[in-house]
Amino acid sequence: MRIAIGNDHRGFKLKQALVEYLKKNGQAVEDFGGFSEESCDYPEFAIKVAKSVAKKKNEKGILICNSGIGMAMAASTIKGIRAANCFNLATARFSREHNDANVLVLAAAYLKTSMAKRIVSIWLKTDFAGGRHLSRVKMFSK
Repeated sequence: MRIAIGNDHRGFKLKQALVEYLKKNGQAVEDFGGFSEESCDYPEFAIKVAKSVAKKKNEKGILICNSGIGMAMAASTIKGIRAANCFNLATARFSREHNDANVLVLAAAYLKTSMAKRIVSIWLKTDFAGGRHLSRVKMFSK
């Protein structure tokens, strides 16, 4: 699977750990930055990752910032993107299974690296259930 990844300054360290984790697990990763802990504007990276996924250049996206809120909001402005700010294994599973999320957003300030890796793993392994969930996803995907 090809995964787009991006972060702001607060998400830099966690992104570095996740890129290594993803590559060790056989994923291809395209890193859209930021590339340091120097202050930056998160929408720039959220939009780059989201556009990459929307245009099918990457199958899924992962974004990391301090709270996850801003990245999720910015990414979701791109048509075709369903960004989910996930903070535990259940939200990761449901975001894929029920909502067909194609961008995972993580809060660096509230997640330990070990939990973030577990969330990423569940999120990547979970398929969209379709069925009754498909009509609901279509309602907000117009």
